[in-house]
Amino acid sequence: MRVLMMLIVALLMSGPAVPAVAGPFEDGVAAHKKGDYATALRLWRPLADSGNASAQYNLGVMYANGQGVPQNSPAAVSWYRKAADQGYAAAQSNLGLMYSKGHGVPQDSAAAVAWYRKAADQGYAVAQHNLGLMYQEGRGVVQDYAAAMAWFRKAADQGLADAQSNLGLMYSKGLGVPQDSAAAASWYRKAADQGFAVAQNNLGFLYQEGRGVPQDYIQAHMWLNLSAAQGNANAPKNRDTVAAKMTPAQIAEAQKLAREWKPK
Repeated sequence: MRVLMMLIVALLMSGPAVPAVAGPFEDGVAAHKKGDYATALRLWRPLADSGNASAQYNLGVMYANGQGVPQNSPAAVSWYRKAADQGYAAAQSNLGLMYSKGHGVPQDSAAAVAWYRKAADQGYAVAQHNLGLMYQEGRGVVQDYAAAMAWFRKAADQGLADAQSNLGLMYSKGLGVPQDSAAAASWYRKAADQGFAVAQNNLGFLYQEGRGVPQDYIQAHMWLNLSAAQGNANAPKNRDTVAAKMTPAQIAEAQKLAREWKPK
């Protein structure tokens, strides 16, 4: 059965920034971690009003997620922009996401690309990944698989599982590079080892088919089982397909490996 392998297009908002020195900012971070959003807001707002980019960014996160305040995308955009205009990479990345999704601003792929690029050029991995997606999909830029690969690789080399998984997909499909199942398996494994469900499903499929790796139903079942446990929609059917080809002893071994598996 052919597994459905999809690019990850749901992009996570980054969490609040953590300051380098103690003080009201750090106290706000501690309060936020405890879920005391009212205290975090009280401590960060004066700093944000005085131009502190980290505080401005954190307020953007709180408004975007409705933490201690009603969810308010335009307010999130406003605070992200204040920090982004000061060169704050995480804010630039999140502002790009707001433009990409049309949250708090009219949807504008070109503006999303511009803000992602500002953060990506500073080495911000999430923005590099998101910029790769824009090139892969041809949103706000001319579709360019080679450029997508280049940005995915920058983020993947920093350990971002989404980018590693997407690199695996590009190699698997031969998009922007010659088709290379072994390279696909290698990148999927990096993301799968971090617990990334899509990559676990795709790696399991490669083991099932013997593409880029030796055919190994036990390894296939293990990875598909791990992916299914996280709710991946495709993994249960793929696992059942490979299980039909296995002996009870092999299934038991695969289940044991899945129970013992720990993310790296």
